[in-house]
Amino acid sequence: MTKTRKLPTACETMADVRQGVDSVDKELIALLAVRFGYMEAAARIKQERTAVRDEKRKAEVIKNAKRAAWEYGVPIGFIGDFWDKLVETSIAYELEKWDARQR
Repeated sequence: MTKTRKLPTACETMADVRQGVDSVDKELIALLAVRFGYMEAAARIKQERTAVRDEKRKAEVIKNAKRAAWEYGVPIGFIGDFWDKLVETSIAYELEKWDARQR
């Protein structure tokens, strides 16, 4: 039986909070899986390995994430750091997939 999570403002117990956090974490992982799927698509589409790292695009992605963080009231510094790590990990993943396609 799957429980419906309560909104944070409706939580009355730590069990409610923990169930909500666990549910959101699972959704975040599912979304990250989709995001990494796009990295696989990029590795398939890009003709040159040097096209994988795009510093201008990286800066744009981080800027967009920080803007969204501000709009949602989430700590901007954390989001900037997290997205920098996410983008670097995505680049490494894409390079791995790009190299594998060349073998």
